[in-house]
Formats: sequence, C-alpha cells, structure tokens
Amino acid sequence: MKKFFAAIIFLTAVAMSSTACAADEPKVLADSAILVEATTGRIIYEKNSDAEREPASMTKMLTCVIALEEANPLAEVTMSRAAVFAEDNTLDWSAGDSVSARDMITAVMLVSENGGAIALAETIAGNVPEFAAMMNDKAKQLGCRHSHFANPNGLPEPGHYSTAADMARIAVYCMKNEVFREIVGTRRTSIHWLRPKEKWAELNNTNELLGKYKGANGIKTGWTRAAGGCLTASAKRGELELIAVIMHSPDHDTRFDDASSMFNYGFERVRMVNGISKARAERTVFIRGGKRATVRAGVTEDLKFPLMAGEDPNLLKVTYDLPKVIDADGGIDAGAVLGEAVLRYDGKPVARVPLVARESVEEGFSFGSLIVRIVAPFLT
Repeated sequence: MKKFFAAIIFLTAVAMSSTACAADEPKVLADSAILVEATTGRIIYEKNSDAEREPASMTKMLTCVIALEEANPLAEVTMSRAAVFAEDNTLDWSAGDSVSARDMITAVMLVSENGGAIALAETIAGNVPEFAAMMNDKAKQLGCRHSHFANPNGLPEPGHYSTAADMARIAVYCMKNEVFREIVGTRRTSIHWLRPKEKWAELNNTNELLGKYKGANGIKTGWTRAAGGCLTASAKRGELELIAVIMHSPDHDTRFDDASSMFNYGFERVRMVNGISKARAERTVFIRGGKRATVRAGVTEDLKFPLMAGEDPNLLKVTYDLPKVIDADGGIDAGAVLGEAVLRYDGKPVARVPLVARESVEEGFSFGSLIVRIVAPFLT
C-alpha cells in the first residue's frame, strides 16, 4: 500500500459548494452522470452519481490499466476459444491467434474488443474469475464504494455493476498512466498479429468526441441493451482537464451530447490555481537511531487545484500531517511516505498529497540522533 500511496498525486478530493445555480447546470438526459477535475477528482457536477448501474464497456478502463501495470507490453497474448467466441467481437480472430499485450490493450480500448479483454485476463491471471478478483481489489484501492466486477469486458452478468462516481475514480487513476493516456487519445491506428504474422487490422476509435470536441483526449465508450449508452470522456484546455461519465443514456448520440454539455459547463466555470507548491512544502523530520539526525520530507510535484467561479483562492491554505520525530528502524528509504500535505479551503480539507523522504537515512548511530532521542519527549 505504501507504493500505491506514494504513486498517486492526490488521495482525497472533497467537493465544495458551488455558487452556480441549478438553472445554470448542463442539460443531461442520461440517468446518471458526473463531471470531475482530472487531477484532484473534485466534483464539478453530478446527477445520480451513486446510482448502481451496468457500466458496459467502460469496464475495460480498469481491465486495461491493470494489464498495463501487470504485463510486459511486448508479451504475447493468445486468443483462447472462450475469447474468440465472446459476444460482439469486432476483429477477425481465430483460436490461437496472438498479438502483443500493447496491441491487445489498444484494440480493447479503441474498438472495444470483448474477446480481447478476456484474453488479457487469461494471460495475466490465468482465468476470468481470478482477474475479476484483481479488478475488485484495485477498485477498492481506488476508493470505489458501489462497484463489483464479474468480468473484464462489461458484458451483462449478475453482480457486475458500478456508478458514475466510481467510474470517475477509475478514470482519474487511469489517466495518470501515460501509456493509457496515449492509447485512449488515438483516433486511428493499426495492430499486427504475432501469429499468424500476415494478419493485421485497422482500428478506428469509437469515441466520437475525438477530433470533434476541442481538447477531447479520451477515454472509453460503452453500450449494451441493458446499460444503454455509456461514456467516460476527457478533455483538456490549458491547465484544466475534465473527466465526464455518462451512464444509461437513451441512445447512441445523446451520451456524446451530454458529455459536451458537461464539458462546456466545466470549462466556463472552473479555473486552476496554485494549491501545494513543491518548493514551499518541504519540511524537516527528526530521526531517532539513524546515522543522521534529520530527514527532509516534501511533495514530488506541484499540485494545482480547481476553483469554481466565485470561490476565493485566498481561502486555500496548506497544513502538514507529519510527525516531528520518527525512528530509523531498518533505515528510511528515499521516497518513503512520511506524512501528508493537506490542502484546505476555508479550513476544510480538499486534497491530500503524500510527503516523502527526500533522501535515504541508514539505521545506526550519530551524535545528532542521540540528542534527538534525549529531547524527543519534548518535541512530540
């Protein structure tokens, strides 16, 4: 958990009250929707965002980010009979066909290959149930509260459900992976088989916002009769990137209209301001039992924060949840999480960033750490 904790920029984003009136809100026809800022996850707009619904192929976001983390991109992914005969496959597969993991992930994200998602699951976990367990573990780590995944492709199955809010949490995490971001922003590409070598396929992204909506750069469409139209979309203009999730839209086109309306609302009302500065957030922690008496702790990068129209940047303050003294038992590795920098708006916490050790400190003796041991009761 420490590695995961340190790997993400933010841990919590608490939505603050908006000054916009209901009449100004976007007209969204889908049953459930949410709009969040992509760095912090701050909620900009929501409609029934915690309603449990079928996520359809938006499920594949989670499948593919796990594949990117667990599989070598050059690894061979082979289509089993179960994968070949999955419902609604787009590409011309035969049992035994294989492509690289990177190409399979590309096919799954761009043209929503259902069998390809099964092949990834089988390659990584051995079978679909074991991979579904990995999906649920990852979803729990990401803070998903109302989701359960039974398969890697989102085809209807009992016990397979999510919410717009949870899909947004997954999307925020996925878009921090640069390879994932590159894949979902691709409008057209081709993939080439490893076996048989003469086969290849051209892929056209099903996300119709790419190239049509200014700044659109992802992410994943979804559709089944039960789920209706689904879409997780992202768009970036300047420093501001937004993620919109649409669930149970009445038809194919409305989901794109809903997302566009939500993006327009967000880009008109949200601006990014300085939140936590890498240069100003550095702190010193005293060490007991180390070859040094202190270690520097800081954030790995600056954090910008989204403010809505009417909100005052002067009400943003940073506090530090960090012990004054730590023990060097076993040594302290550079990058180890020591605490948190907490961004507050009008006193309320709105974002948390890990404070990590700037350098390694070995366990051992130093005169300075001896002094720390003596005075530690007066420092804590």
